[in-house]
Order: sequence, then C-alpha cells, then structure tokens
Amino acid sequence: MRVMETKWLEDFISLSETRSFSRSAQLRHVTQPAFSRRIQSLESWAGTDLVDRSSYPTRLTPAGETLYSQALEMLQSLQSTRAMLRGHASAGQDVIEFAVPHTLAFTFFPSWVSTLRERFGPIKSRLIALNVHDAVLRLVEASCDVLIAYHHPSQPFQLDPERYEYVVLGTETIAPYAQADAQGAPIFALPGRPASPLPYLGYAPGAYLGRVVDLILKEAPTPNHLDRVYETDMAEGLKVMALEGHGIAFLPQSAVKKELRAKKLALAGAGLEMSMEIRAYREKPVVKDTGKAHNERATKRTALTLWDYLADSTQASKKRSA
Repeated sequence: MRVMETKWLEDFISLSETRSFSRSAQLRHVTQPAFSRRIQSLESWAGTDLVDRSSYPTRLTPAGETLYSQALEMLQSLQSTRAMLRGHASAGQDVIEFAVPHTLAFTFFPSWVSTLRERFGPIKSRLIALNVHDAVLRLVEASCDVLIAYHHPSQPFQLDPERYEYVVLGTETIAPYAQADAQGAPIFALPGRPASPLPYLGYAPGAYLGRVVDLILKEAPTPNHLDRVYETDMAEGLKVMALEGHGIAFLPQSAVKKELRAKKLALAGAGLEMSMEIRAYREKPVVKDTGKAHNERATKRTALTLWDYLADSTQASKKRSA
C-alpha cells in the first residue's frame, strides 16, 4: 500500500477551502498539474474519489467531506506534537525563532537585528526564511516565536485578532526601478506606449508583493504599458535582473538603497510608490477559546521579554509622533 504524505492532506485541506485547483496550486506554490497529481495520490491512498470533478466550483464527495474533518484534526495533532518536540529541542537555549518572508530576510532583518542587539541586548535568534504563505503558516502552526511580514490594508492576513497580536516595526515603500544609464537616468521609464510596451520583471502569481504591485498599477492615474518578460517570487531575483538591464521591477526601497547611491538603478516612474507597514506578529501567550487555552507552545522567557520591549518601543514612538 502506498504511504500517505502529510503534504497531500495539506493540499486537500486547501482545495476543500478554495474549491479551486488553480487557486490552491498557487497557494501551495506548485504547478496545477503537480497539485492535481498529489490530490490523485491521496485518492489512490484512500481508495475512493474525494473530489467531484464534474462540478464547478469543485465539490467534495461524501468521502471527501469525511476526510476533510479528520484531516484537520490529524494535522492539528501533528502540529501540536511537533511544537512540543521543538520546545524540548530548544529548552535551555532560549533561541528566538523568526519566520520571515525572503525579501524581508534579505533587506530588513539583518539591520533590524543589529539595532535590536544594541538597544535590547544580546539575543540568540534563528531565522527561518520562507515565502509569505509558509511564513504565516509557521506562526499558525506554533512553529516560530515571531512572524515578521509586510502589511497593506488591501492584503491583510486572516489572523484571528483574539489569538494573535502585532506591533509595527517600521514602514517600507515599494516603487518601480530600472537600470541607470551613464547620466543616472533609467533606461526604461513608465508609462511606456501601447505600440512599444516596456519589459516588465514581475512577481510570480500569488506572491504578496505581486498583489501589492497589481494594486499600484490598477490605481495608477495613467495606464502603464508593460510586457511581462520574467517573473520570480523573490525581490532580490528581480533586482538582479533589473541591474542587468532586463526591464522594470517594483522593489522595496530598502532593497535598492546601495544601488541607488551607486547610480546603478534609478526610479523608473513617478507617482507609483506605495507604503506598507512592517509588522511583527505573535500568538498571545494565553487566549481563551470555548473555555480552553489553545496556545500549546510554551512561550520562551526571552521571547516574552523581547515582545514587551517591542510593544513599549511602539508606544513610545506613537507618543513622539503625536
């Protein structure tokens, strides 16, 4: 009998909730054919059809409905067990685990930790760099102490405010950039022309910053004419391509500071900037849910102290700006 993989259950839960193979494939960061094969593998393991493919949106069969409820319980149990095991592994070390999307891991996190160590004091930290979806999942699974991520009101995370809290660490601006010529001007400048669209270096479908950029272009006062010639999940990958002159890329300002000073990159369009918050999230130490505390992970002493410091710093900053 074929061995069942837990990622198949995670795929199946995603499909059950989105009712769309293509949307779930995006969220799970796999191609749609690969996602479909994994669902078929789960059905082969189960010995029955779990999805009614004759309907749209996709519906679960009665067997699929049964597995959905059971899968949620199984994964929750596994995640709780994993959290306890990880707690044993890190006991006595008090290492603070940060789940951080790749872009922030490259641009924001190193300098932020340096400042933190100067003001808060020495800390032991572990950086877990992931895509945004998996970084948020780490927090939900209690597999990290702190999640650091971008926030824009148009793209909020669906985190229960009764269970999770956040502090604002700073702000970030995303804007279009292109390789600079000898005079420091961009070799490509928006908005472009319908007959000659500009080469566009975009984020892969489902990427958080990609959705923010889509909003920028949608709300632009004049149409921008772009031809998508390359895409990737990571801002650093887009920056490298822009530096080589392959097109225009929307990048976080913190990622291009050095390149702007060196006049290797230049702003490729005015009025197309958008600001986002950089937030730190955590699961509240004790949250009541139907009379039961559902935080299975024992919060580390240093993580608690750090959060108090971040919260106090945020309050002090608000008072200074008031």
